[in-house]
Amino acid sequence: MTSETACRTAYDPFARGRFPVGVRTVELADEARECVFPCEIWYPAAAEFAGRDLAPQTCDIFTAGSRPPQRQRAVRDAAAEPGTRPLVVFSHACLFHRRSASYLCTHLASHGYAVAAMDHSEAVSPLLAGRPGDTPEQKAARIDGIVRSRVPDVRLLLDRVLGGAAPGIAADPARIGIVGHSLGGWTALAAPDSDPRIGAVVALAPGGSSRRRAGILPLELEFRWGRDVPTLYLVAENDAALPLDGMYELCERTPATRRMAILRRADHGHFFDEAEREHEAFRGAPMPPELTDMQREMRPFAELCPAEQAHRFTAGLALCHMDAWLREDLRAREFWRGDWAGELARRGVEILAPLG
Repeated sequence: MTSETACRTAYDPFARGRFPVGVRTVELADEARECVFPCEIWYPAAAEFAGRDLAPQTCDIFTAGSRPPQRQRAVRDAAAEPGTRPLVVFSHACLFHRRSASYLCTHLASHGYAVAAMDHSEAVSPLLAGRPGDTPEQKAARIDGIVRSRVPDVRLLLDRVLGGAAPGIAADPARIGIVGHSLGGWTALAAPDSDPRIGAVVALAPGGSSRRRAGILPLELEFRWGRDVPTLYLVAENDAALPLDGMYELCERTPATRRMAILRRADHGHFFDEAEREHEAFRGAPMPPELTDMQREMRPFAELCPAEQAHRFTAGLALCHMDAWLREDLRAREFWRGDWAGELARRGVEILAPLG
């Protein structure tokens, strides 16, 4: 395909891709840290599974902690479509889990990516679990341990997936991206400091700004990348936890090709699978004093944009960023040069004036 032909070919990152999606759970043992990490792998499935990933009777159902069972648009343990795939790591928010954004991971897999996500250390290590009666010093040490574990977790995940931890799913070591939400967004921005394999970043409402609210994890970013790691910030206009002034700060500090899209009438929880449930659960839960101001500022979900609009925004733009930089897809690059805010508006998604 010539460059001219590629640019003329219809490109729609918001539509589901041509592949059915498979999903597989593997366990990654880290002897040095005495932990076993559950890891989810999403991937393009063989053609015989077409439609079974979308049908309620045959798609995967999973549970996470005490949350209700949830369907995802993938077939459990389906045979993989042959081929070597770009690899995208997903890093979840603190106190969440590897499948907290299955809408995003399955969307990427339907377009030919292998996607890997692990339950991070704070979800599996007894040493990082909170205990009743912890002193402020013990709590601070635990938080420091959670933060320090994040990038080593990502390195472990990359090492093992590239080393064949998921037989039959071949990932290309030269085409690796990372997406993360909240603390996972900080993880995505911190990982390129020490891991040169990462070639593209999507940060969903990331932590790490100096303009930190009370009760938010004390995260810092050095941005010691030493190379261009193209970065896309996808953030929420009404984020009570990580407000926009901090998002502008991080974007301006990013030492690479960068852009930011701000979803109108959205809060921090809009990037989760069950956006309304998670938003309202936080808004109504008993909170320590340092979080009550934040909680009071959260608007009822009914006053915000619908979850499906947030998911369309996140999945479509994240895919387009990875296509542009990991695949060097000329159609994706042309999309970014065009009126992509208008493309979102035509799909019912409203953003503020884009940056970059």
